[in-house]
Order: sequence, then C-alpha cells, then structure tokens
Amino acid sequence: MGPLDILNHALNFMAPAAAVALLLVLCGRLFGAKGASAMAGWRQFAIVFGVGLAVLAAGLVVFGRDGKMLTYAALVVATATCQWFLGRAWRG
Repeated sequence: MGPLDILNHALNFMAPAAAVALLLVLCGRLFGAKGASAMAGWRQFAIVFGVGLAVLAAGLVVFGRDGKMLTYAALVVATATCQWFLGRAWRG
C-alpha cells in the first residue's frame, strides 16, 4: 500500500468523527443557550473530534475492523455527551 492509499484510509477513518463533531458544535452554537460556553468553537471542535477519534480507535481495537454500527452508535453517544459537558448544559 502506497502513501496516498494510507492517507486515503486515514482520512476516511477520521471522517465520521469530524462530521459528527462539526455538526454538534454548529448545532450547539445555533440551538444552545446564549453565552453558555466560554470556549471557542474551534477548541470545542478539537475536543469533540478527539473524543470521536478515541471512540473509533477503540471500536477498531475491540471489533478488529472499522465500520461496525455499534462503534458509530458509541461515537454519537460519546461525542454528544462531550458536547453536553462543554456546553455546560447540566446547569439547566
């Protein structure tokens, strides 16, 4: 496998985490309470994206392959919980 193939596989592996993180941060800004998060949007994206990558990597290790629906469900739950904490939604 050449370097471009490796890059293609790595980007396709990271794409679900990036898409979910971007949607969560944008929706959090749009629908969340005004001024709820003191953190910059790019920083929120980086944290949620990192959590998503960790979940995808854990799914790859546990199941031995990428793309299992249980891994994607865990991705959604973990990133949404992370965004909930970052948006300080537990304060009501």
